[in-house]
Amino acid sequence: MPPTATPPIPTVDSSEVELSIGGMTCASCSARIEKKLNRLEGVTASVNLATEKAKVSYAAGVEVADLIGTVEKLGYTAEEIVPAPPEATGAAPPLPDTTDLEADALRQRLTVSALLALPVVLMAMVPALQFDNWQWLSLTLAAPVVVWGGLPFHRAAWTNARHAAATMDTLVSVGTLAAFGWSLWALFFGDAGMPGMRHGFDLTVSRTEGSSTIYLEVAAGVISFILLGRYLEARSKRKAGAALRALLDLGAKDVAVLRSGTEVRVPIGTLAVGDHFVVRPGEKIATDGTVLEGRSAVDASMLTGESVPVDVGAGDTVTGGCLNTSGRLVVAATRVGADTRLARIAKLVEDAQTGKAQVQRLADKISAVFVPVVIGLALATLGFWLGNGSGPTAAFTAAVAVLIIACPCALGLATPTALMVGTGRGAQLGILIKGPEVLESTRRVDTVVLDKTGTVTSGVMRLHEVYVAEGVQEHRLLRLAGALEHASEHPVARAVTEGAAERLAAVDGTAQGSTGVDHFEGVSDFVNVAGLGVRGTVAGHAVLVGRERLLTEAGIELPAALGHAKEAAEAQGRTAVVVAWDGAARGVLTVADAVKETSAQAVRELRALGLRPVLLTGDNRAVAEAVAAEVGIDAADVHAEALPQDKVAVVERLRTEGRVVAMVGDGVNDAAALATADLGLAMGTGTDAAIEAGDLTLVRGDLRVAADAIRLARRTLATIKGNLCWAFGYNVAALPLAAAGLLNPMIAGAAMAFSSVFVVTNSLRLRTFR
Repeated sequence: MPPTATPPIPTVDSSEVELSIGGMTCASCSARIEKKLNRLEGVTASVNLATEKAKVSYAAGVEVADLIGTVEKLGYTAEEIVPAPPEATGAAPPLPDTTDLEADALRQRLTVSALLALPVVLMAMVPALQFDNWQWLSLTLAAPVVVWGGLPFHRAAWTNARHAAATMDTLVSVGTLAAFGWSLWALFFGDAGMPGMRHGFDLTVSRTEGSSTIYLEVAAGVISFILLGRYLEARSKRKAGAALRALLDLGAKDVAVLRSGTEVRVPIGTLAVGDHFVVRPGEKIATDGTVLEGRSAVDASMLTGESVPVDVGAGDTVTGGCLNTSGRLVVAATRVGADTRLARIAKLVEDAQTGKAQVQRLADKISAVFVPVVIGLALATLGFWLGNGSGPTAAFTAAVAVLIIACPCALGLATPTALMVGTGRGAQLGILIKGPEVLESTRRVDTVVLDKTGTVTSGVMRLHEVYVAEGVQEHRLLRLAGALEHASEHPVARAVTEGAAERLAAVDGTAQGSTGVDHFEGVSDFVNVAGLGVRGTVAGHAVLVGRERLLTEAGIELPAALGHAKEAAEAQGRTAVVVAWDGAARGVLTVADAVKETSAQAVRELRALGLRPVLLTGDNRAVAEAVAAEVGIDAADVHAEALPQDKVAVVERLRTEGRVVAMVGDGVNDAAALATADLGLAMGTGTDAAIEAGDLTLVRGDLRVAADAIRLARRTLATIKGNLCWAFGYNVAALPLAAAGLLNPMIAGAAMAFSSVFVVTNSLRLRTFR
């Protein structure tokens, strides 16, 4: 298995379920739930703090109710996420979005708390504002902030305490209640309640008499700062998941279905495979299908990232969720519900956002033991300051600062927020990242293996050069050859027909018909000569089109000039088609699988990323080397005439040489190589087998997106690592400062709250990736 493989795949008799988890506030919460679920026999779980979901695989004998019960016993809520029924069209509808409700509740609690806490903080920090009995006004204002404003922290801390656990809520609750409790003692039983009492403010620990010191500004200020951090975090998390919600909202809500020739508008959920439906200009295409009637331009930018609308006509496939910009279309539904391309894209993105990168698993392990260690450190700090004679005020202040500064919420948000934004931005650009493990691989990749047909080239034969014998007009050659080949279904014949029609339309200055028939005469006496070509009568001329041997058997010789043109084309790996009529050779047409216009630029971009491009194809060497030369791949890095098993062997050989290999392909014959490579990039225009085998899916059939995908994945991983470095570094640097008495608890609370905001904001920078 390649290193990018996801954690062990469940056995055949196992099932998977997604649970929506409520009540998580920090990384230690998600780590506790994950650890408890994984202790159940036959259960493998991954809990994501940012998405508030648990992805669980469980063996036979385990019930979903057991999983929910396990989570609830820890003091959290759990609910099974039920997938959309298969008959529903488009992406599965998400659970009701609670982010807005959460943000609204936090905003209300924050607003009240901040308005009450501001005078308390100002009076404590500015002695000039302290009038007689000001401390009692501070108590009156601070008490609602501590009790009501801090209620979510106290409630969570109590729930955790009942289950012998501690989280960041424990640190906030214990710290603020301790500061408030000390203040109450000093006011009612000490000297702090005396009229005329004045109180100075210091950024560091003060060594004053404990009975005359109050910490109401610390209790009220810390809760307000942390509520502000939670509110900004909730808003940022919504922005982080905006791309996925936009995908889920793309689908149409109703559709005009043709019933006995009459249009009937019905809910989207009633649409079935085989139904014919109408899409008018400005409407979204209801589901994946094939165009039966009409021509239009379809805007697929949300799915592919390509801003230019694509022209479609009868026989073309269209994707549900795309916008019909101009003409009226009649479409036959080919896929509905969870089978549609939109639904599968949304599922891939959601799965990627629910997973965890390896670096996050390390963070979770640290967070699981972090809070108990911090509580121990706070007690040790208290003991140290009391032991060296600094007095209870200094000891208490330092201990509270340790509790508050150490909250590990930034650790829990470092990876999932970056992953949410990165995968969402990728979906907008037509790049689907299957899971966080993929990000680890892109950093190490140094070789990229490119399949030729359908990846570097279009996979469709095109007419290239037209060589005519002396005295023969090119448009006459094209009319006769195109007319005869139009009667054949062979790919080479189709290339000749379409190419001739395009060129004749350009010469005549007329619009090309949908099949090019307008430019061709009728054909009679048509005969398909197996393996050699075709012959028939066009406009009274006996015409032959095919291999040179077809002419030889008819007693027709190829002139030297045409013979040289044929040999030169074949040396370049192109197919040469000879045309003759009335007993004489009249010209040579060259046909080849056209290299995509963007492939050469894509190879340059891949090289700029430090990758060595390798071309791998089942075609002959001449064709492969011609394509490689055109896009800028060295001949030494060309592997031709490769069967599917040979492609796997090439990838394995490169890996044994110590290379970390990415494979880009689109066909069934590429699936095994995609799975074998360290990183598989499947072209979304390819087969389902290739897409399933790939780690990254490039929705648009443009090789440049491969370079974009690797850049985005590397940028996302770099953001994750930057977030973790900040989160770890922040706690490592701040804890000693707090323990040393160099941080006032209120300043510590502000710094802790804004560390989480920084991590989320840093992740949101990925939304600007181009």
